[in-house]
Amino acid sequence: MITTGWDGPIGLITLDRHERRNALDLEHCDGLRDAVLALVEQGARALVITGAGSTFCAGADLDGVYGDEFRDGLYDALQTVLTVPVPVLAAVNGPAVGAGAQLALAADLRIAAPEAYFAVPTARNGLAVDPWTVRRLSLLAGGGAARSLLLAGDRLAAEVAHRRGMVDRLGDHEAAVAWAREIGELAPLSLRYSKLALNSIDSDDERGDEIESAYAACWSSEDAAEASKARVEQRTPRFQGK
Repeated sequence: MITTGWDGPIGLITLDRHERRNALDLEHCDGLRDAVLALVEQGARALVITGAGSTFCAGADLDGVYGDEFRDGLYDALQTVLTVPVPVLAAVNGPAVGAGAQLALAADLRIAAPEAYFAVPTARNGLAVDPWTVRRLSLLAGGGAARSLLLAGDRLAAEVAHRRGMVDRLGDHEAAVAWAREIGELAPLSLRYSKLALNSIDSDDERGDEIESAYAACWSSEDAAEASKARVEQRTPRFQGK
């Protein structure tokens, strides 16, 4: 199951498939995509994705991984996480393997439990990840770590990933939700622009006009005026995403 909930304005998503260590099949990829879109449509200011139990996501359910339909569903879900206009945090509570590592990479920020680790064992099962995943992994973890994961089938421990910058913070789900609440108080239009601009670095998708429009919208927004007014009144601004 993909379960959802709320913590104030923060949308919560849990991969809850204990018997398969939260492995993804086509149904769960579609469910993840739909959950992300639904929570954003309902007004979530940020999202936190985690796994039930002691595993974040054990990867693809190998019973169905070899079909094009599954692969399309997985990348549809990853692109949805990548492109929704709000920050998505991955609370990596345990192993993030294969598709689980890709899901963590698609998130904007990662907070990981000390016992968590990342692995992309495609060379052990004759599969491959797409070029975007390779670029994203290299950008976030560094070229050496990416080669170790992809060419040697190694694991990257959470603490090492944190030192390299792939993991932003070490902590549990509660810490991730608390961080998301802080982020949810920031200016939505500014966050949307920054997410677009940052994600363009490792993407083949040319979105220059959209990025420029999002940039201009920040400067002409009601939120920018609200921030200026709040400074004069010596209070915390109340951003509305307008």
